[in-house]
Amino acid sequence: MLKAIIVDDEQHCIDRITKLLKKYNSLIELDYTANTVFKAKQYLEKEQPDIVFLDVQIYEETGFDLLKQLSNINFEIVFTTAYNNYALEAFKFSAVDYLLKPLEEDDFDRAIEKIKNKTSLTELSKKMETLFHNLKDVNGNTPKKIALPTLEGLTLVYVHDIIRCQSDTSYVHLYLKGNKKITVAKTLKYFEGLLETYGFFRTHHSHLINLSMVEKYVKGKGGYALMQDGSPVEIAVRRKEQFLKQLSGI
Repeated sequence: MLKAIIVDDEQHCIDRITKLLKKYNSLIELDYTANTVFKAKQYLEKEQPDIVFLDVQIYEETGFDLLKQLSNINFEIVFTTAYNNYALEAFKFSAVDYLLKPLEEDDFDRAIEKIKNKTSLTELSKKMETLFHNLKDVNGNTPKKIALPTLEGLTLVYVHDIIRCQSDTSYVHLYLKGNKKITVAKTLKYFEGLLETYGFFRTHHSHLINLSMVEKYVKGKGGYALMQDGSPVEIAVRRKEQFLKQLSGI
């Protein structure tokens, strides 16, 4: 039996999660609810829950304020938020689970399924490290980190170290500075959504490249980009004009 708590400043949100948890009463026991950071901190300093459903905004404080006050984070965290802001991007880059309010049952069920495969403490630590690092990036001045789930566990890399991404059926190979390669069970569309605002461009259905890593463009029907690691990357004819426009803007 997993022990859970809810931290939220709105009673109707606590009630919603409580209701959604009822179908999992053979797996998860709701042990406590708190509507302030102070109450949650008092509980977490004494008890060891398995899951914390944590609101991002709790009156004038945040769920991040709570986590930063804890000496040890050894529980699964599912963030809940009504805001579509920079924190959501930080969650995605950090491989941290979150739910948008109002909570949908299907989204909640998916979060519980992930919790069933309990994250190791090492991976949890890496997620939190990446999350706190990226939350400092409000003005875009902090180099962005991304947590990549591989077969060996989570690997943390700086976005600016990624040269290119190449799809391979249901996997994506990421080629990094220093002749490194990481394979992730994600789609190229997933990485395009994360990285396109950070100078990455989808040149082809199989390729996503870091425009700052382009050494030169070689003309042709669509042409190709020669990357800093020496790899040529095809440019689809229909993407050529937009590619050259964005490349000239760097």
